[in-house]
Parts: sequence; C-alpha cells; structure tokens
Amino acid sequence: MTTPARMRPLHPAAHLVADLVSTFGLVARGAPFPADAVLTGVSLASGDVVAGDVFVAVAGFTVHGAAYSSQAVDAGAVAVLTDEAGAALLEDSGLARRVPVLVADDPRAIAGPVAAWAHDAPGEHLVAVGVTGTNGKTTTAYFLDAALRAAHATTAVLGTVELRIGEDAVESPRTTVEAPALQAILALAVERGATALAMEVSSHALALGRVGGLTFDVVGFTNLQRDHLDFHGDMEGYFRDKSRLFATGQARRGVVVVDDEWGRRLVAESPIPVESVATHVGEPEGDDADWAVVAADIGLDGVGSTFTLRGPDGALHTAHSPLPGMVNVSNAALAIVLAHAAGVDLDVAIDAVAVAHEIPGRMERVIERGDGFPLAIVDYAHTPDALVLALDAVRPITPGRLVLVFGSDGDRDQGKRPIMGEIAARLADVIVVTDENPRSEEPAAIRSAILDGVRSVRPDLVDVHEATSRAQAIRDALDLASEQDTVIITGKGHEPTQEIAGVFHRYNDRDVLTAARTSRREQHA
Repeated sequence: MTTPARMRPLHPAAHLVADLVSTFGLVARGAPFPADAVLTGVSLASGDVVAGDVFVAVAGFTVHGAAYSSQAVDAGAVAVLTDEAGAALLEDSGLARRVPVLVADDPRAIAGPVAAWAHDAPGEHLVAVGVTGTNGKTTTAYFLDAALRAAHATTAVLGTVELRIGEDAVESPRTTVEAPALQAILALAVERGATALAMEVSSHALALGRVGGLTFDVVGFTNLQRDHLDFHGDMEGYFRDKSRLFATGQARRGVVVVDDEWGRRLVAESPIPVESVATHVGEPEGDDADWAVVAADIGLDGVGSTFTLRGPDGALHTAHSPLPGMVNVSNAALAIVLAHAAGVDLDVAIDAVAVAHEIPGRMERVIERGDGFPLAIVDYAHTPDALVLALDAVRPITPGRLVLVFGSDGDRDQGKRPIMGEIAARLADVIVVTDENPRSEEPAAIRSAILDGVRSVRPDLVDVHEATSRAQAIRDALDLASEQDTVIITGKGHEPTQEIAGVFHRYNDRDVLTAARTSRREQHA
C-alpha cells in the first residue's frame, strides 16, 4: 500500500450501474449508459478516481465538486452522482453528454451507503468498534486494537496516526477518511483476512456522513471538552454531532465514560443500549456506573499505572495502563470494556492492554533521563483539557522543572489560545511558546494571543520564552533543561507535517528531538 487513495481491494466487487440507480432511487440523466455498464468503486475526490468508479460530486464550502467532474471522467469514471446543482453544472459544461449523471437530493448523505453497497458491505464481515470523544480517541483505539489482536489473527486500525491492516500501514490524511475511501479500505481489510476493526470517529466525520454505510458493533465515548467550536458553533452543537455515533442504525451498542456531564447526558439520551464506565476514583458517578475504576496506583516511573476495575457483577479486576497518568487509566479502562463488549474475554483484554505497544505522539518518551539529558516526551495534547491532563501526568515523574513547548493551531478555535496560555503558566515551570500549524494566519498573532493568557498568571513573563521556529523551540527547551527536568512538547504529536501559509512542510517533533540529542552528543564528544 502506498497512499490511502489506493487502499482498494485487488479483486473488487462489480455491480451494474442500472442496479445502483434502482437500489437508491436515483434519477438518471446525461449520456445514456449500456444495460451492462459496470461500476467497481466509488470516489468522493476526483484525483482518486480509477477506471470503473462512480464519482460523487458534492457541494463544497466554496466550489461544487461537479466542477472537477472532467478530471474524474478522464480518469475513467463511469458515472457522476450529484445533486441538482451539480447536474446543472454538468449540463452547462457539456460534460453531461459524455457521462451518465445520477441525481440524488443529498449525494453526500448516500455516499457511504452507495460505497458499502458497491463493495458488498465489508463492514458486516468485521467486528467493528468505533471510538469518539475530544481527547483519548487515538490512545483508546490502540489499546483496543491490542485487545482485539489477542482474539483475532488480523485486525485493522483506522485513525489519526495511520491506516493499518495487519502489519501494513500508511500515514492517515485525517482522523476519519471520507466514506467511499473508508468502504474501500474495509473491503481491502476483509480481502486480507481481517476480522476486527478499531476505528477513531471524529465529530467532523459524523457531521459529514463519513461513516455512513457502516454499522458498528460497539462504539465508545471518551469525553467532551472544548475543541472544534469553529466548526460546530458551540458545545451543544459539538455534543449533537458526537452523539450521532450512538444513533440507531449507526451502532448496535455503546460504552460511555461518565466522568463529565456530557458522558452522563449521552447515557441518559442514547437510543441504543449502553454501558457506563466511571474512571475518577472516589467520585459519586462511580457508584451508579456499570464499570468503575475504584483504585489506582499512578506509577512514578512514568511508564504506567495499575488500577482496579469493578465490573457490573461487583467483581474486582486488576488492570494496567502502559502509559502514565490518570487520563490513560481512563483510556485503558474504556478500551478493556469496549473489547469485552466486542467479544474478547475480559482477562484476555486486560492482559493485552497492559502490554500495548507505544503509541506515536501520545506520551511518547523520545529521550530518557540520564547522561546530562532531561526526560523528553512528545504528546498530541492540543486542547485546554488535554494540556492539563498531560502536564498533570508528567509532574509526578519530574524531580526538577517541567519545561513545556507548545503553540496553537491557526484557522481554528481562537478562543482557546489564551486559555491554554493561562494553563501553561500555572502548571509548567518553564514555557517556550512557538508555532503549531499556523495555516493561513500570521504566526506571531497566534503566539501573541497565547502570551496574553500567560501574562494573566505571570505578568512579568519569568521563565517564558518565544520561538518563531518550532524546531528551534525544541532545541531551546533542551538547552534550558537539566537532567532532573522533563521537557514535554505538545500539540502536534505524531503529525508528519507542519502547515504554514498553505504549504505542508515535512516536520515531526520526535525527529527534531532525536536530531537535537545527536547534535549535542557530537558537540561534547
């Protein structure tokens, strides 16, 4: 596999275009098609079309997808599925005389079901488990996959970091790929013998129908904290979109962490059967939860934590999180219960999560403490609550000062920038403010907003630094830190690029840290 766009089954199913029209009640316009015309795939991106595809042209934020239909047809699209506006564009351009145009009221809404139908419903051949929530989706999905692997010879993991089938993986373009790409990947997974799926499901994906056509066996909810309000409008809208994963027909059953008000509300309102999990030791929500973490020993070695999980029958089970902090106790507990709900023996799930592999960019230890170097960790925390959890997790394993390198994304929720600055000023000892993904915004303006929050706690900006280069910020942090300190770099985690002024530059925090360590060793050799 080379790119997500080419993650397709080698032996795709074939269906008549005429059957597509009748199955989904489409209106056929444009060029007539032979009765034996066949489709073998579906694509929502014109650049991903291969011969035999139906190209789904939907209205975009600025340009209608039908404007790219010529590229799709040149690549071998056998038909274009679009709405009335798209059909009009195809008619005006003359392209409707070259290709059949299939019209639906809302082509985006049916893109997933159409793709599932085209690939013979691959999700029905997998034990499919989806995870949503603001923080913890990736970690929970990897813990979950470890448990599923203990019961299934071949599994698939689809999420923010990678798209993986068995041991074969590619970088993921986003947390949840578009529906046609998803169904093609599922078909490839089934073709390669996979029998289980762990998948992250973003709120954007749920709002835009990217998981349409897939019914999950089990879905999980981690938490809901401030994020993506530029897209959802407010927390109510954010919750509404997250809740779509728990809709009848989208999932059969659910597992919900009830540590926040949104989780408790989801349990109360969910139309599908759900089990609740409480992970805050000693909090009242644990009394009524189906599963609860009733004790936790947060390991001071920084590697992990042991905790006691009470089941619905009252039985106590000793479990382990391989990553530090209470946040990862929560992620591990949810993954264990999700795996058990998906058919994995409880003890098997507990043992598998305890030895789960390191997760890229999630509390990832890049430099170990010693030989004059501080402990250096990379973590994806990019929301206010995630930043609190990350700093709280590493404080107990830091004999000296806690040195934080962080920024905030451009073209995203601007209101969280001063909030994160205030959190950093309270919980870190030394701060290096730098860029994350500025996108189209002026990087200095983003940093300025963060520093406004820092000044609310430290008006004199003691031990506060600013760096215009993220790589330089990391090098500065290492220079500022002693062996007893901990450097934590948050915001980008595993990400392989940095977006500046519309250009994606190859960049990774771990790589910069590793190079900085090597450079320092060579200087002192």
